[in-house]
Amino acid sequence: MTEASFYERVGGADFFTALVDDFYAGVATDDILRPMYPDAELSAANERLRLFLIQYWGGPSTYSELRGHPRLRMRHAEFKIDAEARDRWLQHMMAAVQNRHLPEPLNEELTNYLVQVAHFLLNTLPDDIAALHNR
Repeated sequence: MTEASFYERVGGADFFTALVDDFYAGVATDDILRPMYPDAELSAANERLRLFLIQYWGGPSTYSELRGHPRLRMRHAEFKIDAEARDRWLQHMMAAVQNRHLPEPLNEELTNYLVQVAHFLLNTLPDDIAALHNR
């Protein structure tokens, strides 16, 4: 007998729909993150993130069927993701996670992953550090 996936343990697509909806509700009014989304509506970004998370956590592979390999760094390379943007992203995502009221082991697993991804996507150094690298 195989253990249920994280996707199944949290309630499937409904969980990720609510998580991502809460996240984008915060992004919609954020002065740092909102300008990174050129569409008037956030619905396309919402769908991409929702499908990605569903697939990553063991649900259907619809994301890859529609968009191919996730290539997170490549897909985010055009955006200036510095420590401030990372922290804002985490602020909104952690609020969305808290709204889901997951049992602690699941909450910790999800939170750890999201923190790692946020750090992984950093692509812009602070000016003082960047100056040291450009010498």
